[in-house]
Amino acid sequence: MWDNQSGVPEFILEGFPLSVDMEVFLFCVFSLLYISNLLANGMILGLIWLDVRLHTPMYFFLSHLAVIDIFYASSNLPKLLENLMYLYLDFACTECMILLVMSYDRYVAICHPLHYTVIMSWRLCIVLAITSWTCGILLALGHLVLFLRLPYCGPTEVNSFFCEILAVLKVACGVTWLNKIFLFAGGVVFLVVPVSLIVVSYVRILLAILKIKSKEGRRKAFSTCSSHLCVVGFYFGIAIMVYVVPDNGHRDEQKKILSLFYTLFNPLLNPLIYSLRNAQVKAAFNRAVQKKGTVKEG
Repeated sequence: MWDNQSGVPEFILEGFPLSVDMEVFLFCVFSLLYISNLLANGMILGLIWLDVRLHTPMYFFLSHLAVIDIFYASSNLPKLLENLMYLYLDFACTECMILLVMSYDRYVAICHPLHYTVIMSWRLCIVLAITSWTCGILLALGHLVLFLRLPYCGPTEVNSFFCEILAVLKVACGVTWLNKIFLFAGGVVFLVVPVSLIVVSYVRILLAILKIKSKEGRRKAFSTCSSHLCVVGFYFGIAIMVYVVPDNGHRDEQKKILSLFYTLFNPLLNPLIYSLRNAQVKAAFNRAVQKKGTVKEG
C-alpha cells in the first residue's frame, strides 16, 4: 500500500459484514450464479452462431449483449483498480448502447417492416456495434484518467465488494467535483438519454401494434418486444437508482445490494428472459438438440 499522496494505492474491499457460515453459503450461491451466467450466455452465443435462421440484426445485437454479460460479471474478479474500473465501466456503458440499438431494431422491424432489410443492413449493424463498444471504452478511459489524478491519503477501505466508482470516490482526499460532474454527465448521456429514446421508440411501436387488425398479429408483434422491455426495465431501472438518483448519504448498503444484483443477477436474467420468452431461440435450441441426437444415432 502506498504511503505518499500521489498515485493510486491498493484498496481494501469491505464487502458485506457477514458470519463465516453465511460467507461460505453465499460463496456457493454466487459461484453457482456465475457459472449459470457463463453457461446461459454461452448457450445463447452458440445457438446464434450455429443456427443460420438466427443470423439477423436482432440476434446479432443479442450476441453482443451475451458477450457483454459474460465479461461484465467477470470484470469484478480482478483486484487491480486500473483493470477493474476500466472493464466494469466499459461493459456497463456498452450494454446501455446495445440495448438502445436493439430498441431501434425493434422499431424498424415493426414500424417499417417492408424496409427492414434495407434500413438494418449488415453494414449499419456493424457500425452501431462498433460505436457502442467505442462509447464504452471512451467513457471508462475518461473515468480512469480522472481517478488517476486523485490523491488517496486516508483510509483505503472501500465500502463495496468491488471498486465501484462512487465507493472509491468517497475514500479520495482530493477535490472530486470534476469526477462527480463527469459521472453525472455520463449518467445523463448513457442512461437518461437512451431510456428516453427507448421510450419514444416503444411509444411508436405501441401505436403501430394497435393499428394491426388481427389479435394474432398484435400478439406476435408485442412478443418480439416484451423480452427487450424486461431487460431494459431491470438494467436501466437499477442503474438510474444507483448513479442518477441523488445520494442522501445513507444509501451505501442499499447501493451495495443493488450493485450485487446489477453485477451477478442481471447478466443471468438476460439470457433467461430471451430464452424463455423468445420462440425463435427455443426453436433453435430444439433443432440443436435434435441435430445432436441424430448425429449420435448415426
